[in-house]
Amino acid sequence: MSTILPYLLSGISVGGQYALIAIGYTMVYGILRLINFAHGDVFMVAGILMVYLSAGLPIYLSIPLVILLTVIIGFTIERVAYKPLRSAPRMSIMISAIGVSYLLQNLVLYITGGLNQVYPTIPFISESITIGNATTKMVTVITPVLTVILVVALVLLINHTKIGMAMRAVSKDFETSQLMGIKINAVISTTFIIGSFLAAVGSILYFTNYTTVIQTSGAMPGLKAFVAAVFGGIGSIPGAVVGAFIIGICENIIKGLDLILLKLGVTTKMMGLTTFSDAFTFALLIVILIVKPTGLFGEKMTDKV
Repeated sequence: MSTILPYLLSGISVGGQYALIAIGYTMVYGILRLINFAHGDVFMVAGILMVYLSAGLPIYLSIPLVILLTVIIGFTIERVAYKPLRSAPRMSIMISAIGVSYLLQNLVLYITGGLNQVYPTIPFISESITIGNATTKMVTVITPVLTVILVVALVLLINHTKIGMAMRAVSKDFETSQLMGIKINAVISTTFIIGSFLAAVGSILYFTNYTTVIQTSGAMPGLKAFVAAVFGGIGSIPGAVVGAFIIGICENIIKGLDLILLKLGVTTKMMGLTTFSDAFTFALLIVILIVKPTGLFGEKMTDKV
């Protein structure tokens, strides 16, 4: 257990960060039936914003400003790139999402010149802490706790507020909700605002551990968060969170599998399994789509005639 503990802690931490991104994917899909491919890049932009803002502002001002600017970016993307295509075929919106993704990446590439940007040290959450025989950063402990708090707050918002009721109605039947007088545009904008807010928080936690930010930094976390959303049942917030934690834990245990096996006295010809830590995530996606396409908590969709 002492050998696995550092990887388990790291997996729980990364899983929480994936969860915050995955919620954005699953909420947008639940309402618009759209996979927002630009969501991972919004997460990356939040990291770049922190690098530049913290260079000229105190960190206690940079953090809320980064979250605010990320929310504005998410809101703007929805209004400019998705809203005009609301009545267009779904494929058109998906292509628009891919276009926004590449636009954000290329803007960051232009601004940074493709150079690695060093993420600033954030007081308290960047400090080291010892748990058992494992030394890790405080962010590892804070991430799962903060993730659970934010998810509980989000579930309460969806289940016990007027805007939450509107979001549930729109996710069930878009056209009927519109006929009943629900302000569809406000609901969709709120969804993107919440998703962008969570992506910004996830970005702060993620880049505190992985301290280099480049234009492609959001690609892999974004894809893994998407897999987590599908694994848990896309459209289900608890499913996205559970899927993200499972993927984060499994991924990090695979990264340390060679060392774990060596410490246990096991030597095999299959050493070098760390290489497959990313591949595991996508292999899991294939298995889930074959065995249970709706995911762990997904509802079976029935087409209306």
